[in-house]
Amino acid sequence: MTPWVLRLVIANVVMFGLQVLMPGIADQLVFVPRSVLREPWTAVTYMFLHGGPMHLLFNMLGLFWFGARVEERLGGARFAQLYFIAGVTGALFQFVLAPGGAMVGASAGVFGVMMAYAVFWPKQVFLIWGILPMQVWMMVVAYTVMSIRSGVAGSRGGVADFAHLGGYAGAFAFLWALDRWSPGNRWRKHARTVKPETERAIKRNLDRVNLEGVHAITREEVNRILDKISASGIGSVTEQEKLFLSNFIPPDDRKNWTQ
Repeated sequence: MTPWVLRLVIANVVMFGLQVLMPGIADQLVFVPRSVLREPWTAVTYMFLHGGPMHLLFNMLGLFWFGARVEERLGGARFAQLYFIAGVTGALFQFVLAPGGAMVGASAGVFGVMMAYAVFWPKQVFLIWGILPMQVWMMVVAYTVMSIRSGVAGSRGGVADFAHLGGYAGAFAFLWALDRWSPGNRWRKHARTVKPETERAIKRNLDRVNLEGVHAITREEVNRILDKISASGIGSVTEQEKLFLSNFIPPDDRKNWTQ
């Protein structure tokens, strides 16, 4: 388990233990939409409460399945931000669309992590109930449709369907903002024009790409570009990919890459 996934699992398990030993503790932490202006902290604290052991188990399994890889991709701080933003937007959706009743559970945060997984690796296959294979993007679509239908119809009593949708929306908005204002995106917008000599430089140095000490995610991207060249030729590589690959070409040849 990655650090933040482990911390969140421990926090949820400990809080559930406190719920069992001290039932009254939940009264100050549960999210009640009509009371949120009076008790704003509950938009966060509700995420650490659960309605029973199976509720806790399934949420923690979802966090375990999806969380580690997402945390490795985003880093610990960004992962924590994503998780809590998804949880708070889940509470916001519930407040606006279904203000009655109370809400507990980590589902909105976990659904946000699932959305991030679907954005980064949409075609990754998971086995639903250990039997039915389904790509992650299809899982997100299926849960979205199910949550909208049951949320509007009120067919799943006790399930905060709109909070699930809020978790998806919060995570997607966070990732969009992260990409839009990231240094990498600003660099792509101002990317320099690649010289015609670039293609010859790539071909000449395909066997000399240096990945020593490179992070696993970066190495994966470099190898993806090299595989793309191998499979479809140099013409299939975009200018941005060429510029990215130039960072791993021996220094003596980099002068040939851009203008």
